[in-house]
Amino acid sequence: MADHDWNPLRRILALPNESRAKTLFIAFLVSAVCAALVSSATVYLRPIQAANRAAEEEARITALVRGIPGMATLLESSGGTLSTVVIDLETGRAAAEVAPETLNAALADPDNWTVLDAGQDLAGLGQRPDFVQIFLLREGDRISLVLLPISGQGYGGRIDAILALGADMNTVAGLAITGQSETPGLGGRIEEPAWLASFPGTKVADERGDVRFRVARGPGSGEYEVDGITGATRTGRGVTHMVRFWLGEDGYGPFLEAVKDGEF
Repeated sequence: MADHDWNPLRRILALPNESRAKTLFIAFLVSAVCAALVSSATVYLRPIQAANRAAEEEARITALVRGIPGMATLLESSGGTLSTVVIDLETGRAAAEVAPETLNAALADPDNWTVLDAGQDLAGLGQRPDFVQIFLLREGDRISLVLLPISGQGYGGRIDAILALGADMNTVAGLAITGQSETPGLGGRIEEPAWLASFPGTKVADERGDVRFRVARGPGSGEYEVDGITGATRTGRGVTHMVRFWLGEDGYGPFLEAVKDGEF
């Protein structure tokens, strides 16, 4: 009598091809091998996928910022790698639970806005968001430039802008106006390159930390002043108050201190 084969694998493989047990076993075996291959490929490709996503995000951010008038030249002259982060204005640190892709949803909640009293509201906003997306330009571990969205009331309505500060967080590298409704030929000239050219190199705060930036009524005469626009005194005052508010304690002040302390 022939010896009985106790090896279960050989016993299954020896079954006829039309056997249901053999068919189920082969199907299971193929599925297990495929699952192992897919799992191994996922582990291998994960770092590559992460790097690709990071590169895509950097390209998206760069394209976004380069679309802001005047910023492309500023970025080219500064060099470095551009990134973005959502700041909690109350603490000056990166927001723990709000990311750029969830920022709009967060700001749809009225609880994520702070009502400003008359003494605080230099910019005439009434309220300001608790979270703001900003942009950082880094050279190695060093921040060489920050791009800060700011807004405030001018003579004709709201003014929106991006303010760029250099590595010391106290020197203006540039200003881009992204929205305004000032009087054409007067306050509307805040978008003109000739006027914006007076901003780079201007200091914003003194040694005590008091924000002293100002749009002069005529030609700027000190390190904290930029040229005024003839016939647009109220627009200039609006820009002054806008910058002072956003660089103060109720705006980006805590964030700028955190950068100076090396927390970014």
